[in-house]
Parts: sequence; structure tokens; C-alpha cells
Amino acid sequence: MSPEKIKLIIDSFNRSETLQFYKAELLEVETDFVSIKIPKMDLMTRKAGMFNGAMIASLVDVSSGYAAVSHYEEDCYVVTVELKVNYLRPAMGDALVSKSYVIKGGSKISVIRTEIYTINNSNDHESHVATSLVTMMKIK
Repeated sequence: MSPEKIKLIIDSFNRSETLQFYKAELLEVETDFVSIKIPKMDLMTRKAGMFNGAMIASLVDVSSGYAAVSHYEEDCYVVTVELKVNYLRPAMGDALVSKSYVIKGGSKISVIRTEIYTINNSNDHESHVATSLVTMMKIK
């Protein structure tokens, strides 16, 4: 991926008021791969302390979108066509981390697999808490 394309993605990420609100951090950007980290906040959790499923689905959507954008060399905009999340276990931890991989990048439609992990700050232990398959469509 060109340095210009990486800068476009980073600039877009940094402009997002929602991602700023969630204190999201863009960990890695490569062609066909994006990773994002979001620290735990009370508004993201259920009473038992686990991350809410809606927060996980939101991270899946955002991370998958940026992964899809990373597939195309030109500046583009993508929208979600379909999103399926399988919640594997309670998301207990200090942060959520997404790892999104483009598994099929077409001229208009891309399919992305996004894995969600929790991380514990005390020992950097990762726990796989959700897996998803997302279809994105390039509209610009």
C-alpha cells in the first residue's frame, strides 16, 4: 500500500468523532489488514463487567470497513452490506482488539473476516471472544 493511502486511512480514522469518543487506537494498517484497539469504559460494559455485544459489533463494522478500504489503491468509500458476528465467550478484559482480514477483494464487493479479542493489561493475555464475516461494497 502506498504511503499516501496509509495517510488517507489514518487521517480518516483520526477525524472520526465516534472513534475519538471511544478512545480507539489504530494499531496496524497494511494492504488487506487492519487492527484497532479500544480500551474498556463503563458505558461499553454490562453489569457483570463484560463488553456489551453492541460494542463488539460496532468494532467489527468499523475495522472491517477500514480493511476493505485498505484493499483498494485509490481513495474510496465503503458501506456494509452484511455483517454476522458469532460471540464465542464473555468478553472480559481491559480492551478490545480487532484483527480484520480481507479474504476476497473484488472490484466492488469485499468479504472480510474480523476476529475480536480482549486483552488484559496486567499480562497482555489475548482471549478470542468473537469472530465475524462482513461484506462491504465500494460506492466511491
